[in-house]
Amino acid sequence: MTESLRTLLTGIVDYAGLFPPAKLDMQSAVEAYNRAKIGENAWMLGRFICPASRLSEFETCAAPFLPGTFATSGYREHAGNAEPWRLSVLLDNGFRDALATIAAFNIRHEPLDHGQAFIDCVESKVENVNQIDGALEEMPDNLFPFFEFPVGVVGSPKDCRGFVAALAGEHAAAKIRTGGIQAGAFPPADEVIAFLNACAAAEVPFKATAGLHHPLRGYHALTYEQGSAGCEMHGFINVFLAAAFIRIKGPSEKETTALLTEEEPDNFTWCDEVVSWRGHGLETGQIAAAREQFALSFGSCSFDDPTSDLRKLGWL
Repeated sequence: MTESLRTLLTGIVDYAGLFPPAKLDMQSAVEAYNRAKIGENAWMLGRFICPASRLSEFETCAAPFLPGTFATSGYREHAGNAEPWRLSVLLDNGFRDALATIAAFNIRHEPLDHGQAFIDCVESKVENVNQIDGALEEMPDNLFPFFEFPVGVVGSPKDCRGFVAALAGEHAAAKIRTGGIQAGAFPPADEVIAFLNACAAAEVPFKATAGLHHPLRGYHALTYEQGSAGCEMHGFINVFLAAAFIRIKGPSEKETTALLTEEEPDNFTWCDEVVSWRGHGLETGQIAAAREQFALSFGSCSFDDPTSDLRKLGWL
């Protein structure tokens, strides 16, 4: 494992096992997240993604695993030495009700003997810019919001620059949907590039969600069902390395498109000090800055898919 790749991928996967195509029940999702947290690749793991409407269910299922709990099951005898679980919550049950639920959750799980966990990020879909302005006015300072909105190329009806401009200078970030369980859910490269360029120009950080199970772009099955249809999917290496290049060096649209659609692993060279792709390089310190300030994370319903694919490439 080179330092440049580790820097690009540290804490990058927000675990969304509750959502399609995995769509696990809460107990299975919590257990999978716990295995990832204590596994050899825990350094890649970010937050647990949970709808606000299911937080009570999460508390019940996660109780034996949360740090500080005095579990009779013996799952976590050393839990007092572990870090609190971090959650990002989808505001799915009414904005104000969800915020009240989150505030109560954080109060309950602050004491060591109540199982330590905290919600510090929230995610919401919006259809117009005014919804962003209204949400930001009521958002507590201790929550960092992500807003998902329509994304299209510049000049199209879904041109996202107005949404991004509403987030500029705010304690908030954008969110792009990069896939789903239908081929039409995967945005073409030019729409992803338009989003990344708009965010970079306005200095607005972002996260991605859905469809980024695999490191590099390629044709993959849409679901885990036997005989599932497939389509061309974006790779998380492509998306986040392209974002880092855009943030640091601002390459041409032709170069960015080529990177976003790259499928050949041999065209990437990972070293401790630098990563290079087809003669274009980024220093590890530049990658760190891009991840910290701009390209924050992506949601995936599987943690095993990204890590197993990285191992197959010989990168992990």
